Amino acid sequence: MKPKVYFTKQMEPEKLVELYQRTGKVLGGKVAVKLHSGEEGNQNFLKPEFFKPMVDYVKGTVVECNTAYEGSRNTTEKHLQTLEKHGWSRNFKVDLLDGEGPDLELDIPGGKCIKKNYVGKNIANYDSMLVLSHFKGHPMGGYGGALKQLSIGVASSYGKGYIHGVGNPENFWTSDHDSFLGAMADAALSVVEYFKGNIVYINVMKNMSVDCDCCAVAEDPCMADIGILASTDPVAIDQACLDLVYASDDPGRDHLLERIESRNGVHTIEVAEALGYGSRQYELITV
Repeated sequence: MKPKVYFTKQMEPEKLVELYQRTGKVLGGKVAVKLHSGEEGNQNFLKPEFFKPMVDYVKGTVVECNTAYEGSRNTTEKHLQTLEKHGWSRNFKVDLLDGEGPDLELDIPGGKCIKKNYVGKNIANYDSMLVLSHFKGHPMGGYGGALKQLSIGVASSYGKGYIHGVGNPENFWTSDHDSFLGAMADAALSVVEYFKGNIVYINVMKNMSVDCDCCAVAEDPCMADIGILASTDPVAIDQACLDLVYASDDPGRDHLLERIESRNGVHTIEVAEALGYGSRQYELITV
């Protein structure tokens, strides 16, 4: 049976809760809420007010990890300041998963490009995860969605370099590009397996720039908002977002697609499906 992806064009914060309920999955125990806290200077990241009803509904803790490049989030001290400045720690419980070492090492015996993933050790404090993804372009991955949140997003600062370098952080900027995309799919698998499938994914197609929320200087959004999607399948929800972009008649669509296609962004989805933890075939249910 094809996985279900629930979709609404309505962009109200309460719709996230409704779509979450539609998935039929109840996240139990202590819930980690993975989202993008936004690099200082970025104008496109989704703000705490938009996510508050959803995070409050699951009684979740917002979790993040430090970055692996210079900026306002590459050290624990600076990242905590940014979380406060952007309103996350004022609205929610916040946990920097890799705020203090050592990292937690997850094995990926079936990985196509890497066999290990390094994540913030505080992930061990949680029983389930809600992945709130801002769908948009990305300078390296082509696009950012659920699979990127699971991989680069949950990886520690060291782990981010490990994925980018396909097992060698020294090759952060110079690794084979498709292998990097495959390594993201491998890393995402390890997090799915760690939580034994106790994850719900929500992708928000709003403020869609060709650039990621990790960019301090980002292009403004290039196309109109499309909607909100929810699923228990990370491959299906990312594929559905790509399909909605392709189906759009928005004049800015081609600019976003050029970014996605020039980086072969779909390859992460292809590898993820090949690894067996999701399907590119899905049923889109409009709410």
